[in-house]
Parts: sequence; C-alpha cells; structure tokens
Amino acid sequence: MNDILYGYVTDVFNCFKDEKGNFKANLCKDIRGMLQLYEASYFERGNERTLELARKFARKHLKKSLEEKEILDLQLALLVERALELPLHWRVPRVDARWFMDLYDKRVGNKNSYLVEFAKLDFNLVQATHQNDLKDSSRWWEMTCLGSKLDFVRDRLVENFFWTIAVNFENESCEGSYFRIMSTKVNALITVIDDIYDVYGTLDELELFTSAVERWNVDVIDELPGYMKICYLALHNTINEIANDAMKEQGALIIPYLRKAWGDLCRSYLQEAKWYHSGYTPNLQEYLDNAWVSISGPLILVHAYFLVSTPITSSALQSLHPYHNIIRYSAMILRLANDLGTSKEELKRGDVPKSVECYMNETGVSEEETREHIKLLINETWKKLNKEGVGVDLPFSGKFVEVAVSLGRMAQCVYEYGDGHGHSNPQAKDRIQALLFQPIVVSSHVGDSVTHLVKYIN
Repeated sequence: MNDILYGYVTDVFNCFKDEKGNFKANLCKDIRGMLQLYEASYFERGNERTLELARKFARKHLKKSLEEKEILDLQLALLVERALELPLHWRVPRVDARWFMDLYDKRVGNKNSYLVEFAKLDFNLVQATHQNDLKDSSRWWEMTCLGSKLDFVRDRLVENFFWTIAVNFENESCEGSYFRIMSTKVNALITVIDDIYDVYGTLDELELFTSAVERWNVDVIDELPGYMKICYLALHNTINEIANDAMKEQGALIIPYLRKAWGDLCRSYLQEAKWYHSGYTPNLQEYLDNAWVSISGPLILVHAYFLVSTPITSSALQSLHPYHNIIRYSAMILRLANDLGTSKEELKRGDVPKSVECYMNETGVSEEETREHIKLLINETWKKLNKEGVGVDLPFSGKFVEVAVSLGRMAQCVYEYGDGHGHSNPQAKDRIQALLFQPIVVSSHVGDSVTHLVKYIN
C-alpha cells in the first residue's frame, strides 16, 4: 500500500514535465516553488528517476539564481542558500530552531509577533530542562573519575550530551530526561573506550579488554591493567543499571543484547587496532564492513531502542541482532559523515586510515574526487534509509525509526564543518552554546503575548 501511495505522489510531478520528460524551464521563475521541489526530492527512496531529475533541475536553477542575485527577497535567498548547503530532511530540527526563529522575527509584514514570542519562551523552557539533564550527567561523569584518572581520554561530556538532543529533545515527560541522561552516559563511555583503543592501549591490552567485555563478568577485572579497570567497572555498572531499569519497568531481560552490542563494538575497535599496528590499509569495502560498527551507531541504537520502546517486543529483539537495515543505514551515514569531517585530525593523533584514505589508496584518485565519492555514498545511503523507514513490516515503533533517522541527521550536523565532537571547531562550539547555554531574549510582555496567542488559536 505504501508503495502504491508513494508511486502516486511521485507521479504528481509529471504535470511539471514537458513532452520529453524534462522539467519545464518556466518553473525556474517560481523560486519558492523550486525550493520546495528541491526539499521534497530528498525523500527519494532509490531508483526514482522523477525525484532524481527534480533534485538536479531545482539545484541547478536555485544555485544560478543565487549566483546571479536574482532573488530579491533576502529571507528567501537565505533559505535557498541554507538548503543548498544541507536539505531540511538531513537537518536536526532542534538545532535549527533558533535560526528559523531569528529569520521569522526579522520578517517584514505578514508576521504573528505573538507566535514568535511563544516559540522563544518554549525554546527557553526546553533549554532549562536540558540544562538540568546535563547537570545530572555531569555528576555521574565526575563520580566515575574517568576524566580525572585517565588523562589521555577526551573530556567531551557536553558534546556527548549534545548528540542526545537531536535524537530526543522532547520536554513533555521524565522519559525524555531519562533517555538523554542514559544516552549521554553511553556516549561518554564510547568516547573513553575509543581513545583507549586508538591512542593508548597496547595490542595485548586491547585483546584483554575485548575479551573482558565479551565475558561481561566483573571478576575478570583483575586481569586488566589499572587504567582499564576504572573504565571496565564504569562500563559494567552503567550498562547493568540500564538493564536493571528495563527489568523493573517492563520485566525484560535485555543485558544479553547490550552485552552483544558492546562486544561487537570492541571487536571492531580491535580489528582497526590490528590494521594500524601492522601498517595495513584496507580497501574501502573491507574498511566499511568493519567501520559501520566501529562508529558505534549500532550500539547507540540498540541502547536507544530500550530507552524509548514501550513495550519491548519479541519481533524487535530479533531484529537487533543481526542488526536491522534501519540500524545499518543510520550507522553508515554516521560513519561516512564522521570520516569526511575528522579523517585528517584522527590520522594526526594516531588513528587507523578512514574511508577517505582507504579509497585514495585503493584507486589512486585525488582527495577532492574521493570526498565527492563519499558524499555520493551518503546520498545513496539516505535513500535506503528513507525506504526502510516506511516499510510495512517494520518490527520497530515509529518513535524508534525517528531516533534512527535523527542519528543520521545529527551526524550531518556534527561533522558539517569538520570535527564537531572536538574542542577546536568554532562552528560546533557556537551551535552548542546557542542550544544549551544561551536563552533567547523574550519580550517583557510575554504574558500578554501568550494570552493573545491562545485567543488567536481559538
């Protein structure tokens, strides 16, 4: 049924084509319509020539209109410029909220001032909740001593929390806060363990740690070197806490699934460490077969499933291992976006070659050509994720599907201007500051604004 409806929707575009099957040239005069056509084309699910043509056609003319300064409406020009950088379907709504509020606030005429004041107030209320969640996460981080005892790891608690907002920023219940706090803990542990494998542990030590995670028994801690004991204990206690909560709330035994996900991650890290220590550079496919797991996307989404799903279903559990395509494609977008933004910096700190380097080594093409190829892979993977997300036999709830799509979106956001998970990226720092720590100035008459808005809605 979905395929029939989708086919009907794409057929709607046929009225905009000429007798040769090309989009009519006179359409380019309607800039706003072209922008909407361009945005719609990013919902393509693969092998859909109409949407493919729509994207190329709209992009060409929108870009030309910008370059030749044909768009007289400044706000429309800004919308076009932003869409050409990254389409709305690939963006994080919460991260973009301030930008759109600022744009709307500057509109001349045809503007509801009460609406924008209400939006600002809502933004600030949600931000205050996020700040409280971050405080709770910070207390846990300090308690683990991971940042203070392991001086070689990246202290990225705020950045790790930032990821959770894209996936679940809602403010309506304590469930959202629980998701953000627990997901931040998972993200922080991923960052620490990634640094252990990438920049500090010897190969022998990494094999010991991988084995310890696979066995998931606190008794193995005596086999580990001192710095690993601190990390392993924090990992063991935190993940068991999530499992205990699921048992109390839903009566579900989830520790085997969490344990499997951490084992898979550590094995993928170990494989990369072996490549690095042997000086081996895999080809692109060999690298990606391991790297879509080592980027931690599958682990993040397995944990996310248990944090957002009520009830937990047997059909969904069967799709967590082996990982469902929803998980695989989201993780692949995360991996490729990460590689485009971080490969140079990670090579400097002693990491394994990423997809950019693997493809250049395999084919001998330039870095510029390689980056275009990786961008093409990201685009193709988004089409696959679009298709999976509307499948009729999905074992997952709509909420979890949205989480998986949002992880792909957050990858595009964090690595759009380089390594947004690091401290050296000014654009990423500005985004985090605006989203988490800088409230929007609200009119002193906001109470009157809310009253007027309620009357306006009614």
